[in-house]
Amino acid sequence: MYSKTSNGVRVTVEPKYLDDESDPTEPRFFWAYTVAIENGSDEPIQILARHWVITDQNGRVEDVRGLGVVGEQPVIKPGARFTYTSGCPLPTPSGIMVGTYQAIGADGDMITIAIPAFSLDLPDARPVLN
Repeated sequence: MYSKTSNGVRVTVEPKYLDDESDPTEPRFFWAYTVAIENGSDEPIQILARHWVITDQNGRVEDVRGLGVVGEQPVIKPGARFTYTSGCPLPTPSGIMVGTYQAIGADGDMITIAIPAFSLDLPDARPVLN
């Protein structure tokens, strides 16, 4: 599990390799990752957008930007948590993801929330990033 706190918001990520969705002969390796966003600030926030930087073991970088998370732009009240699961295919058996969320506070100010870097590794592989 990987965790980081910024601007009073804690983001925790737990990746999991999905053998049933993967086919090394293609090559296609697929991970699910569960993200928990915990609002430790004193005001509600709304997640507006996400930005991911995904790097495979060959150093190929994919820059992914989009609105919200899993089709939602959730409002997270103080002390509350929003959890979702998404996925990431790679052409290599390992990689790294890191990113940010753009949120807006009750006062209308934009907030950048860091997503911790986390490893995507096969279950029996030595983790590349800790």
